[in-house]
Amino acid sequence: MRGRFISIEGGEAVGKSTQIQLLADWLRGQGHSVEVTREPGGTDSAEAIRSLLLEGGADRWNARSEALLFAAARADHVARRIRPAIDAGGWVISDRFIDSSRAYQGIAGGLGDAAILDLHRFGSGGFLPDCTLLLELPADEAARRATRRDGVASDRIGGRDAAYHEAVAQAFRSFAAAEPARFRLVDASGDAASVHDRIVQAIAHMAA
Repeated sequence: MRGRFISIEGGEAVGKSTQIQLLADWLRGQGHSVEVTREPGGTDSAEAIRSLLLEGGADRWNARSEALLFAAARADHVARRIRPAIDAGGWVISDRFIDSSRAYQGIAGGLGDAAILDLHRFGSGGFLPDCTLLLELPADEAARRATRRDGVASDRIGGRDAAYHEAVAQAFRSFAAAEPARFRLVDASGDAASVHDRIVQAIAHMAA
């Protein structure tokens, strides 16, 4: 039996990493085999591309270069890790997937959603998650969490200005509105246990 693929999306500092681990533990408790991965990354080759994307100066890559690198990393990730795991009956949870490229490079970066989806069709056959959990947090709370987490340090993309990140947030909301069958909106405010409970409620029907 084919497994399931869940992506976790959202802006900076919404708590994706914590919730992914809690969800993975819960699914294992339900008897499922679970792999946790991330984008960019998830394979040796994609992790090498991750370093190229997130390290260095703000002007290291332009939006087109970033989009191509993300698409290359994702193509390897899907072919070598995600598809084999779900074809074997396991569950895969990914910290980010195609919708991050759509929001960050496509909308906030100005390339347009169609261009990013074209790259995804070419590189990964248009492969989509069974469910995408979109963690939402007010911008001021996300900024406070990011400061606590990173201090003054940030990667190339996380360190972009508030207008850029607001465009990302609006893009995610528009994707969720356009694809209600795939997306589940999750209030990421409050303590980790409360957010986890909301996530379980959102995907419990899949894990039965």
